[in-house]
This record gives sequence, structure tokens and C-alpha cells, in this order.
Amino acid sequence: MKYSKEEVLQYVLEEEVAFVHLAFCDVFGRQKNISIVPSELPRAFEYGIAFDASAIAGFGDESRSDLLLRPDPETLMLLPWRPEHGQVVRMFCSIVYPDGRPFECDTRALLRNTAARAGEEGYSFLFGAEQEFYLFKRDENGDPTRLPYDRAGYMDTAPDDKGENIRREICLTLAQMGILPECSHHEEGPGQNEIDFRYSDPLTAADNVMTFQSIVKFIAERNGLYADFSPKPLKEAPGSGFHINMSVRASSGADCLYGIVAGVLDKVEEMTVFLNRTEDSYRRLGGHKAPLYVSWSRENRSQLVRIPAGAGEYRRAELRSPDPAANPYLAFALVIQAGLRGIGEKLELPPAADLNLYQAGRDTLSRFRRLPQDRAAAVQAAEESEFIRAVVPAAVAAEYYKGR
Repeated sequence: MKYSKEEVLQYVLEEEVAFVHLAFCDVFGRQKNISIVPSELPRAFEYGIAFDASAIAGFGDESRSDLLLRPDPETLMLLPWRPEHGQVVRMFCSIVYPDGRPFECDTRALLRNTAARAGEEGYSFLFGAEQEFYLFKRDENGDPTRLPYDRAGYMDTAPDDKGENIRREICLTLAQMGILPECSHHEEGPGQNEIDFRYSDPLTAADNVMTFQSIVKFIAERNGLYADFSPKPLKEAPGSGFHINMSVRASSGADCLYGIVAGVLDKVEEMTVFLNRTEDSYRRLGGHKAPLYVSWSRENRSQLVRIPAGAGEYRRAELRSPDPAANPYLAFALVIQAGLRGIGEKLELPPAADLNLYQAGRDTLSRFRRLPQDRAAAVQAAEESEFIRAVVPAAVAAEYYKGR
């Protein structure tokens, strides 16, 4: 349900809400929040709530530290934990300067504007997220270890799969919050799990990714465990992916999916540092079903993009290179922009690579472009890209280019 400002004010009064979390994220997609009491909500809606942005990655320094959070009433959500008195709700926020100008490093606003632009051009995008994560044990002090919660394998069942009850608790909690998971299962790695979501509009899908990670971490901790969303937490085990399922509807009724995929394939090297932002991201690529070459197929999971069999609303493409350390708002915005470019320039897909690239010989592999092999190469590809300069705010890009 999407609320208006007036409905939010009525809700927090009638439901005896004790605290309101105003949520946002830094340029890397790490969630932040400020808590206010309900009596501050009218001020938050009209003027915004000020915060010191100087310590937030990419948000400026001490000389430009004041920014304001303006809550989006449509994102009101009751959080699944109840304090001793009253309830807690959360809203995602827009970030603005004190004079009301939009803050250029607000990646949620970037996605909202990108999706709106696509709509103006007659294209409606939908995204579904698949995120993998590890569950690790904690030591006697409660600190995370690198000891997996279980030693189960792909789609194993209890009692080998100890994560089954944790995933069930996560899915039930998300359902109570109005977020409906599609399926969940144990992944290939020891202690590795995956939960997939139904399609949503771009902004809702990205909001759901943020909520999902928060709930997974909360429930894991409540069960004495640590949830790890890093790309490669165990050296010899599979890394964790953030598979982005995308579909598009054109107001003209045309089938535009191949154009979207062609656009993504054309610009994927330039986008990679934003989809795979850590050094560990590049240790994941190229093994355990994580792609390394720029290719696509209708079925093969060794490819960068997979277009499974499907028709109508089930017709989609799956981008398999991103990992859960990516900022979902920025990732979805880049995919939309690359897809629109693919449609606008009538780019054509290369031939499908219907072969297992993990078993292919050197001569075969030499026919394919490779994703950047490390973070430095990914940064260089982005820095040299006119496409990236056109779609990623310079201040955001600069944060991703640091520390090469």
C-alpha cells in the first residue's frame, strides 16, 4: 500500500508509533538512517530533517556538511521488531540541499529520475533481484567468524541444510512487511543461501533489496549468526552474486528485450566498477557460475546474460555479473540507461554463445571480450567512458575511482 503524507500522520497516531526511521544510503548503497519521534514528522515532510553529511561516503566534507532528508510517504513500512513501548516504522528519503535543490549524490533519486525518463520515452522496466549470502557462526564474544553455519550444498534439505529455518523466518518477516519472496534455497557454498523476489518497478525493487539485506542481517543476529553479503567471503568456495532479472514493456507493444540486452552487453565493461566495486568482486568473477566473458545465451549459466525461455510477463533477461556489494539504485539506473541506448541506437545482439565457457579452449575464448580483470582495470574503463560521464554524477563516480 502506498500512503500519502496525511495517511502517514494518521497511521503513526492511531498505531501508537514510537519511532520513525528515515532511511537513505551512501553512494555505495550502504544503508543509513536517522530516528525521529512522530511529533517531528510534519516538519520532516515540509522542510526535511537536517543531518551532518560530512562523514557519509561521497556526501561532501566539513565545508559542505548540511543536507536534509525528506521522507517519501509512499514507502512507509512497519518494521518487524517491537520496542518495549510503541512500534517502529521506516520511510526511505530524498536528499536535498538546505535551499531545496536535489543532492546530486542521492542515487535513489537518480534511479527515480532514470525510470521516469524511460517512461517518458514509452518504456516501463521491471526488475527482480536474486541475492546470495553466507551465514557464519559467531564466537563466544559474539564476533563473526569464518565458520559456515552448515556444510550443505546446492538445494540440499534439512538436516544438512541448517539455514532452512532461518530462510523461512526471513521470508515470513518480509511477507509481513509486504515484500513477497518468490523462492529460497541453499546455494552451492557451505552456509550459502539465496532468496529471490518477484518483479517490481525499479524504485520498489531497489528499496526491497535494501530492506532484504537489513532483515537478513537482523534475523541472523537474532539467531546468533552473522549474515555476510560480501562477494567472496571464502577463498575456495563460490562467491555471492546479485543476479538482476530485467524485463521491459513498450507502449508501442514492440518486443524490446533484445535491444535492452544488446545495450547492456555493449557498455558492461564501462559499468563494471559500479556493479563490482570491491577487490573481492574480481576474485569471484570467472568461477562457480560467475561470468568472466561478455556473452549471452538462452539457457547457459556460464554466460554474462541469460535469456530463459518465457513468454509475455515471464519474458526476461538475467544479468549475472553484479554482486551484493553493489548499490542497487545505481545498478538499476545503469542497466536502464544502457538498455535505452541499445533500443535507441538499434543495437543488435551478437550470436548466442550456447556453450560452456568454463570448459572452452583458448581459441574459442579469444573470440569474446573479457570483463575487467581487477578493480583498477574497471576504474580505467569507467573513467574513459563517455556513457558513464553522461549518466553517473561526477561526485558519485569519483568515490568509486578512489583507492586504485
